[in-house]
Amino acid sequence: MARGSCVRGRPDAELASCRLCPRACGVDRLSGQVGRCGAGPSMTVARAALHFWEEPVLSGARGSGTVFFGGCPLRCLYCQNAVIAQGEAGKAVSTRDVAAMALDLQAQGALNLNLVTPTHFAPLVRRAVAIARDGGLSLPVVWNTSGYETVSAIRGNRGTVDVYLTDFKYASAKLAQRYSSAPDYREVALAALDAMVEETGEPAFDEVDGAPRMTGGVIVRHLLLPGALEDSEAVVSLLHERYGSAVLVSLMNQYTPVLADRAASGDASAQAQMSRFPELAQRVPDEDYERLLDFADGLGMEDYFWQDGEAAQESFIPAFDLTGVV
Repeated sequence: MARGSCVRGRPDAELASCRLCPRACGVDRLSGQVGRCGAGPSMTVARAALHFWEEPVLSGARGSGTVFFGGCPLRCLYCQNAVIAQGEAGKAVSTRDVAAMALDLQAQGALNLNLVTPTHFAPLVRRAVAIARDGGLSLPVVWNTSGYETVSAIRGNRGTVDVYLTDFKYASAKLAQRYSSAPDYREVALAALDAMVEETGEPAFDEVDGAPRMTGGVIVRHLLLPGALEDSEAVVSLLHERYGSAVLVSLMNQYTPVLADRAASGDASAQAQMSRFPELAQRVPDEDYERLLDFADGLGMEDYFWQDGEAAQESFIPAFDLTGVV
């Protein structure tokens, strides 16, 4: 498929009755209505910069060229990027602006173009990538998502996306409802993940600076939450049995009690939520994470990404201060 010419017509047409994500709100974003994601007719971006905290095959030594979009269809209570997920930071931009940011990131030496939470802007983002490719963009394109995607959206990314960096957050409908108001998360995310694997194939790599760079395939991230070890084991088991080596798995130990921090700062909404979800104020014990890694080993998972014991103490949250935003 020829790149740079796969998007025709008005890329914002789908926003008139928006069903870009599984929430399927059906609102007319072009007229100013706002759905669950909090987005209107224009893309918003809070940061466009080199990012060094992705998996090594994405960040390497040069950094991943990340564009952080504002808003989010899922809006998990514990989101570490809550400030942008809730639309509290970001600037309205055009498709040509995003294309210019992509080319600037390439000029800075980025290993890839990493589109963070782009789902609710999908047709506009695809158009931006096409414009950038017409302008000389040659980097692998990474679709960085919560995993809460429609199959049609994944199919629509054909010719645009090379790598999926997707979450698989929950096995339990109860947990998905509790923290993300999405009891259908498991079924929706599985169908989307099946489509991602079909579209991109087995993980593929080239070499940059003597180290592997991912150029195709799927990385599935799973974040261990406080008190949720059993659910995490169910997720790991599901991924291993269903996909084997067809996806790379990344088991994460960087849960940060962002909601508790917001509550402590005086945020009344966060304070109310903390009264309902007190467990989210806790960090994940190192012992629980070690048990999860042991569980993965016991299943026969021989190659997965994991984080050392210091990860939970580090901040993986960049400054959403419009760095690099045109």
